[in-house]
Amino acid sequence: MLTPLAQTLVFGILVGALYGLVALGLSLVFGVTKLLNVAHGELLMIGGFASFWAFSLLGINPYLTIPISMVVLFLLGAVLYKLIFSRTVKLPEESKIKNTLLVAFGLSIILQNLALKFWTADERAISTPILRTAIKVAGIRLPYARLANLLIAVFFLVVLQLFLRKTYIGKAIRATVQNWEAASLMGINIQRVYLLAFAIGASLAGVAGTLVAINFSIQPNMGLTWTLKALIVMVLGGLGSIPGTFIGGLVLGLTESATSFFINSNYREIAGLVLFLLVLIFRPQGLMGAKET
Repeated sequence: MLTPLAQTLVFGILVGALYGLVALGLSLVFGVTKLLNVAHGELLMIGGFASFWAFSLLGINPYLTIPISMVVLFLLGAVLYKLIFSRTVKLPEESKIKNTLLVAFGLSIILQNLALKFWTADERAISTPILRTAIKVAGIRLPYARLANLLIAVFFLVVLQLFLRKTYIGKAIRATVQNWEAASLMGINIQRVYLLAFAIGASLAGVAGTLVAINFSIQPNMGLTWTLKALIVMVLGGLGSIPGTFIGGLVLGLTESATSFFINSNYREIAGLVLFLLVLIFRPQGLMGAKET
């Protein structure tokens, strides 16, 4: 009883790390720009396809395709921001969230249909023999692919935190989050900060897309599922909180795994939504978010 339960909880942590990484880019974009990009799942899908084609056509190691996916999504995010989202950043916060929600929803449909046209509706995945192997520690099986989720998610979490705290651009982003008007008066180019934050958020979606292609599968209509996961994790952790987002991912992963173990795997998605509602009701600022005064 104890070993299967421990196995389930460890799997929950490893999958939860991926959930945290999926939400990391969305949380950064929302925290800096207050743009609610519900097309985040479609960006993840494109990142997954970029890695899949690099692996299939060029024979590149799956994990070495991450930089390719990041560059593709960074450029795509910059273009989307300049063409679409930059027109909404000057709106009042409430209108900005509402308008970007609608704009991003339309964008997600366009990206889905483009993906269907170019890549068909077939499911694809990155698979190699080494990714299907595992090690055993104290009777608990640890697949290499799932362990890589945890290591890569922690790596990008630490790198993002160091970038925000140690670099001039990162400090400019943090100053913009605290008070964009004061940051503008201090000479910070707010539009450039927003553009960079959106592009970095998109590149993180590309990293998550690569890991999803390795651990699960990818297909053009997958975006909404992963956008919902990211939104739940972002709310769980606290809107705009980078460490909170990672912790929120672990909590969601553990909740889904525990539900599969004690109840039924068919209810794991429902358990995540129930947890989402409970946090909204009893702690709307999230696990790591600051309460508004």
